Amino acid sequence: MATMRACQISEQGALDVIKVKQVPVPTPGMGQVLFKVEYAGVNFIDTYQRAGIYKLPMPHILGNESSGEVVAVGEGVDEATFGFKVGDKVCGYTAGGSFAEFCLTKAEKTVKLPEGVSTKVAATVLLQGLTALTMVKEAHEVKPGQFCLVQAAAGGLGLLITQLAKYFGAHVIGTTSTSEKGELAKAAGAQEVILYGGDVNVAEEVYKITGGEGIDRGVHVVYDGVGKDTFDADFDILRRKGTLVTLGNASGPVPPFAPLKLGPKNLKVCRPVLNQYVHTRGEFQYYTSELFKIYLAGHLKLSVHGEYPLSSEGITQAQVDIMSRKTSGKLLIRV
Repeated sequence: MATMRACQISEQGALDVIKVKQVPVPTPGMGQVLFKVEYAGVNFIDTYQRAGIYKLPMPHILGNESSGEVVAVGEGVDEATFGFKVGDKVCGYTAGGSFAEFCLTKAEKTVKLPEGVSTKVAATVLLQGLTALTMVKEAHEVKPGQFCLVQAAAGGLGLLITQLAKYFGAHVIGTTSTSEKGELAKAAGAQEVILYGGDVNVAEEVYKITGGEGIDRGVHVVYDGVGKDTFDADFDILRRKGTLVTLGNASGPVPPFAPLKLGPKNLKVCRPVLNQYVHTRGEFQYYTSELFKIYLAGHLKLSVHGEYPLSSEGITQAQVDIMSRKTSGKLLIRV
């Protein structure tokens, strides 16, 4: 039986559960595709799945997005239906299995790469790009002239949300922890950047930018991937009828709160998950196509923080780095 290297965990827990080992190469079944991985994207959700914040059946191969060359397809998968064949370059939203030499995934969550999109670009932009695009189109539809605040605007997801919000006409305010990251956020399209930490009152700085009186000052939407540390302040930053999109737990999960907290300004809070926006094949194909069009038109500049090898040490370091909140741009596993 052919084998491959894969980051397969046998239990959820601390970083020491991460092990790259030899496992059997999977065989595609009905509606599945197998591709030889060239790049895989690293995401915060990988750390949640490894640690047990999200419970998963064991054993489990980590990694939720990757790209490479199709080597086999299962029954029911043909070019006429899915748009790719053996030998084509593709990327997949894999829901596990990406940190491996070969990845098995659903054909309906796999797309052929258009001319001009490399496997490295695809792994850099797919999951975070789809997340960012659905956040600014569905979680809260950004409209021209709205004020939008992006917490941790220089992170991989933050940079993409900043660019897309600006693309759709918003006035973007970013928060970052350092002036260096602030410059990255400005380069991505943030009109203003607020450095958080110390004695900085982010809400007061926001009010100076947006103007307005009383509950009608502040931003229309906050996109917050930080979580616990910034959640309470988000309510002050938002204006009346604003929306808080909480989309990550970088500083820890958001604590429970009373719904009455929304009443003073008639706020909305949502905690969307990408998969529910691209649940159907049609949704996945639509948003992936739109994402690549925006990229190919030059409206998305991608930033890669670093590339890591497919090894126990490499993947461990990638998780350490992404959890440090000191990275800017995308982390990739190079296979």
